[in-house]
Amino acid sequence: MKIIKTDIPEVLVIQPRVFSDDRGFFFESFNERKWREQTGLTCNFVQDNHSKSDHGVLRGIHYQIQQAQGKLVRVVEGEVFDVAVDLRRNSPTFGKWVGEFLSAENFKQFWIPEGFGHAFVVLSESAQFLYRTTDFWAPEHERCIVWNDPDLNIDWPFKFIPVLSEKDADGTFFKDAELYEL
Repeated sequence: MKIIKTDIPEVLVIQPRVFSDDRGFFFESFNERKWREQTGLTCNFVQDNHSKSDHGVLRGIHYQIQQAQGKLVRVVEGEVFDVAVDLRRNSPTFGKWVGEFLSAENFKQFWIPEGFGHAFVVLSESAQFLYRTTDFWAPEHERCIVWNDPDLNIDWPFKFIPVLSEKDADGTFFKDAELYEL
């Protein structure tokens, strides 16, 4: 796998080596030894999640203020634009974001470390999204920042009105959000 650093050094794009021919393809979606060797990270993944969303669905910006989750995400059907937002007050990249197009065709994965908010929007007809987390879902600690926060100024690559859950539509503004004191 190839590890690509983003403008926020802790957020990584992982490009696996894909073996394909006229029969189909094969790749290792995760190998703990290679992960440690190439990223320098030791992660204990404890939960795998799978979601399917229709075109225009935007989920996020989600995070857990306690039991913070690192997330290794990928798309197995369709295409999304995936975003990580640095929510660590003492970080030199606090309040900055990076985004990546993830699709079933490009096989890319995105590493969003603990201390970051996470969001994605579906750009294809539908998308199936897989993610591994380093801690368990804890609804009592879950927080949400509104997707179009003016201070974050995320450059979303769409012109439509996104489909939001009630929780996402009622998200907090970044300036009022409970954030990490790392």
